[in-house]
Amino acid sequence: MENAKVEIDDGKEESLVPDTMYHNVRKTISPIVMSFGFRVFGVVLIIVDFVLVIVDFSLANKSRDVGNALEAVSLTISFFFLADVLLRVYVEGFKVYFSSKLNIVDAVVVVITLVVTMIYTFSDMSGASLIPRVVTFLRFLRIIIFVRIFRLASQKKELEKVTRRMISENKRRYQKDGFDLDLTYVTGRCQFFPFWIFEFLDTKHGEHYKVYNLCSEKGYDPKFFHYKVERVFIDDHNVPALEDMLKYTASVREWMSADPKNIIAIHCKGGKGRTGTMVCTWLIDSDEFESAQDSLDYFGERRTDKSRSSKFQGVETPSQSRYVGYYEIMKTQFNRQLPPPKSLRIKSIRIHSIAGVGKGDGSDLKVKIIVRKELVFQCMCAKQENCSVFPDVGNNAAVISLHNGPMVQGDVKVMFESSAGLPKGYEDVPFYFWFNTSFITDNKLFLPRDELDNPHKPKTWNLYKEDFGVTVFFSDSE
Repeated sequence: MENAKVEIDDGKEESLVPDTMYHNVRKTISPIVMSFGFRVFGVVLIIVDFVLVIVDFSLANKSRDVGNALEAVSLTISFFFLADVLLRVYVEGFKVYFSSKLNIVDAVVVVITLVVTMIYTFSDMSGASLIPRVVTFLRFLRIIIFVRIFRLASQKKELEKVTRRMISENKRRYQKDGFDLDLTYVTGRCQFFPFWIFEFLDTKHGEHYKVYNLCSEKGYDPKFFHYKVERVFIDDHNVPALEDMLKYTASVREWMSADPKNIIAIHCKGGKGRTGTMVCTWLIDSDEFESAQDSLDYFGERRTDKSRSSKFQGVETPSQSRYVGYYEIMKTQFNRQLPPPKSLRIKSIRIHSIAGVGKGDGSDLKVKIIVRKELVFQCMCAKQENCSVFPDVGNNAAVISLHNGPMVQGDVKVMFESSAGLPKGYEDVPFYFWFNTSFITDNKLFLPRDELDNPHKPKTWNLYKEDFGVTVFFSDSE
């Protein structure tokens, strides 16, 4: 068993493609042919061609020049459609392209309408006018071009595919056995996916899967998944409660131990933050990784399709990563139990490197403190309402001293709003963060820029400088 190797399905068709000019060209043009813009252009041309046919028939007494112009445009469009089909066959491969009945019909329609258009365009209608039946036949053939409208069905399907790819960006997709899904196998027995892929799960795993829906905002009828669905209510861009993390891992352990074929399928809305948090939690709980950072790195590696771009598709919100770290501690130090509860009073908040952030002295900020989704405290610095603000110009900082700050315990969310027009990010605020009081040491919590939600993004670093950060000071007194 020492040399045993777990194979993880990457969702790609196995291929021994040689490094030839043929395949390199195909790789180069594939993004263009399968792009959203190229597909939309095809739909537009179908509509234009349809209109041209109508115009051609409605102008019974049109001049020869007008007729030639209409026919030339229609013929050009027909050749574009032929090129479109040939390029898709080239990019997708003959076998894959013609495995779809809709693609077969589409190709047949394109060839037939091209032949009809060529006959109609290059026939000498003036000579044929001596034979009325020939004219009638040619015009009948022209009517056949109307069947091209059925190409819209094929184009609609392609638009749906490229739209899904645009939304998933460079997240790894499962593209085998006729599926093209925003789905990744993280391990041999753990995957995440968009919630509507019950057909895939039934096909691949039968009765051996259990679904974990992490969306607090969206539910669905569990009958689609044979009633094997559990909910973990997590708000988007936020963190799970420690209690929910422990309940979730206990549930997964029970399910996985029941049968070696059993797998878990985890999803939220985007398949990054909430899903990544809980996937990494399970990776730690199942001894796949000892440290939170290793599990986060692995998840990001599995989720990102680097063949498309290097944009990181793992857990990026710092508070979510922080809670993965909390779970590591709960497992290793507290035997998968909640740490001892700790009640603390929030006394003051110091904001470091505040110059250029809003008014630069903290006077524009509004602070909200939330526990168990309830607002337990808020203060408005501009009015010195429930707080006093002390600028520390010499140290490029500002201290917000809370008047009768709240006693908090457990999971706490601190949000900062601004009246000075600071750009908003997740949660519709400039910056925020989560923490759990049980992990506070020395009555102080310091979070640098990279550990604050929203300022962690490089696109905000022209505003939040390298030394930007927040320190929260606590006391044990009631």
